Amino acid sequence: MGTRSTLDTTSVSELQRHVRGDIVRPGDAIYDAARRVYNALHDRHPALIVRATGVADVMAAVSLAAADGRPIAVRGGGHSVAGFGTCDGGLVIDLGRMRGIRVDPARRTVRAEGGCTWADLNHATHAFGLATTGGIVSTTGIAGLTLGGGLGYLARQCGLSSDNLASADVVTADGAFVNCSEAENADLFWALRGGGGNFGVVTALEYRLHPVSEVLAGPTFFPLEAEVIHRYQELVAKAPEELGALLALTLAPPLPFIPAAWRGKPVSVLLACWTGRPEEGEAILARAAGWAPVVGRMVAPMPYPVVNTLFDELLPAGLRHYWKGVFARELTDGAIAAHVEYGRRIPCVETATILFPIDGACHRVGPEATAFAHRRARFATGLGPSWRDPADDAANIDWGRRYYEALRPHSDEGGYVNFMSGDDQHRVRENYGATYERLVAVKRRYDPGNLFRLNQNVAP
Repeated sequence: MGTRSTLDTTSVSELQRHVRGDIVRPGDAIYDAARRVYNALHDRHPALIVRATGVADVMAAVSLAAADGRPIAVRGGGHSVAGFGTCDGGLVIDLGRMRGIRVDPARRTVRAEGGCTWADLNHATHAFGLATTGGIVSTTGIAGLTLGGGLGYLARQCGLSSDNLASADVVTADGAFVNCSEAENADLFWALRGGGGNFGVVTALEYRLHPVSEVLAGPTFFPLEAEVIHRYQELVAKAPEELGALLALTLAPPLPFIPAAWRGKPVSVLLACWTGRPEEGEAILARAAGWAPVVGRMVAPMPYPVVNTLFDELLPAGLRHYWKGVFARELTDGAIAAHVEYGRRIPCVETATILFPIDGACHRVGPEATAFAHRRARFATGLGPSWRDPADDAANIDWGRRYYEALRPHSDEGGYVNFMSGDDQHRVRENYGATYERLVAVKRRYDPGNLFRLNQNVAP
């Protein structure tokens, strides 16, 4: 495939005739700003960036890339930690200007364009007292999170983001526009729910919504101890599905309710989001506060959209990130020992390991009903080295890799594709698990030339 750094003038002129959005080339005044992505570790130079305003722009850009033999990087919210929203020498289709949203409160659905973030979607649906499962950082794009599966606070009660997907609009590798759902292009719809960005540019997503408005939520900080992780596992096994409960291992941040003596020290953090009756949630979280001495606590009633903003200030655009992920049916003693060992050596305050529960509504979907195959797992662990200084790249990446290898003997085969880095391509088959061969068949139908290969790639 071509890797030339520039496109010929004729091709660009032809594209401009069919595109209403911006076309940004190397040398343009806005090129450096336009090529920048959330993860500063990826400093890449595309041959062309198309800042699409609608589906017609996307169709034209895909057709040009296919004719020119260039890879396509699709950028929705721009949060891809693996760097799949940018590339060297290829074409970036930036959906950031496509952020239209329409809520249908009677049907309890929302249709949102592919450039929307979870902040956009949560804001729109909250006006009607509705929500669906999203991420834990509000600036994350809805499309990338959903295509990989979609973990979040509401997963135990409502299922994964992808489980709530009702339909999607897609521009495929031949530049055609298709809609897919259970009733139309069902094979493509199946593949989108966990198969990543392998099959086209998803320009709009329709979700089912749930009555979630005000929640009891926030973090409780404890010392980093094995007992806290054991107690967390017991909580998830017994708690009602109305409790979204994540566990983070990190360094205590400089928050007002964290004593100065604890800031920068290793801690474990129960991240709670309770959607049921307030008094029941208060009782459950009060019992959890007895697991160990509480370092700091900020649990209060709040609008659901606020929950997904709690870590935005700690994780601004421009940090450097290198992630890994594992699934587990149980947090074994060996896994907990590894968490404590590496948790006590966390390199910097922006870094966190987060354990997401996969149970409840997630387990009521069959393991092959969608492309997300890891339904028997009870936990997805994301190892999230994040740092500021390029001089610290090697140390942080090495910490993440060693931690990952320490957890693998205690984990299921494969990891959550949204947590896997660009150097995990050799693990693609195990990451997609039992649905991999079926994904290959869908790939052959919709993208036989592997135009969409900048992802956790299913090769045709």
